Amino acid sequence: MATEPATLEIRPLDYSDLPQVIPIERRAYPTPWSLAMFVLEISKPTGLCLAAAREQRLVGYTICARYDIDWHIMNVAVDPGQRRQGIASALLAALYRRAEDEQARFTLEVRRSNQAAIALYTRDGFRVAGLRRRYYQDNGEDALIMWRTPATLDGRLDDVPAADPVLHYRR
Repeated sequence: MATEPATLEIRPLDYSDLPQVIPIERRAYPTPWSLAMFVLEISKPTGLCLAAAREQRLVGYTICARYDIDWHIMNVAVDPGQRRQGIASALLAALYRRAEDEQARFTLEVRRSNQAAIALYTRDGFRVAGLRRRYYQDNGEDALIMWRTPATLDGRLDDVPAADPVLHYRR
C-alpha cells in the first residue's frame, strides 16, 4: 500500500532557504541561476517568492517580479524527484492568490521544447502570445512568451501587450 506524501506547505521563500534552493536549481535547469540572482530577487519588496516544502524539506519554489501592472514569473522549479505531484500547480495557485488582484496579468518565457511546462501553463490559463528567438544561451533555443490575463482565461488575447495573433504554436 502506497503511503500518502506529507502535506505540502506553501510559504514565502526566505534567504535561509537558499542552501536548499541552489541544489534544486542545478538539478532542474541546464543553466541555473546563481546565488546572487536569488538574493537579488528575494530582496525586492514588490516581488513574490514562494517555497513549497514537505516536512521542512524544500521541494520547489517560484520567483515572480512585479513590473508596473504585470507580474513576470521568472522561475518555477520543482526538485526533479518530486515532479508530477502537483507542486508547481500549488505554487502557481498560491502566487495568483497572493497577487490579490482578479485583473492581474502574469507573463513568463518557457523553452519551446518543455512540453510538460507548456501543458501546465496552458491548463492554468496561459496562452502563447509571442516568441523570443534564441532566448536560451546554452543552446540557442527559442522561448515562447506566454500570458495569463482575464482575456486568456476566456480564450482571448485582446488584453495581452504586443500579442501576435497569427502565432500558432505547433507541438
